[in-house]
Amino acid sequence: MFTLRPSRPSDVERVVEIWCQAVDATHDFLRAEDRLALEQEVRGFFATAPLTLAVDTDDNPLGFMLVQDGNMDALFIDPHQHGRGIGKALVAEALRQHPQLTTDVNEQNQAAAAFYAHLGFVPTGRSEVDGQGRPYPLIHLRYAR
Repeated sequence: MFTLRPSRPSDVERVVEIWCQAVDATHDFLRAEDRLALEQEVRGFFATAPLTLAVDTDDNPLGFMLVQDGNMDALFIDPHQHGRGIGKALVAEALRQHPQLTTDVNEQNQAAAAFYAHLGFVPTGRSEVDGQGRPYPLIHLRYAR
């Protein structure tokens, strides 16, 4: 069982921990130096970002998303919680607020691409580099159901 709520400053360490665990489980294509650099970037960013968290009955974060201007900039779930509907619930919440939701997915992250396709997202384009200019191609997606 989980519920959704806005993040608080006290959630930052757990959010970063979820991000690290999720990236380590799904982003094996990242070079070690890029992984470390990204962690430093998100650590500072998540401290003030308006995240939506999925939390258990004890209010412990299990996953989170960030939606800004109709674009889901982040969706990360604790790998031990995969398959429990947390990601789907977070996306559903985003779609309630932004029916024309867009997002990007790393091309090498085939599991995430399949997840979004299953939920009704379709490709609208591709970039050769990620948002930081690193050589990790992105597929741009838009919700189409």
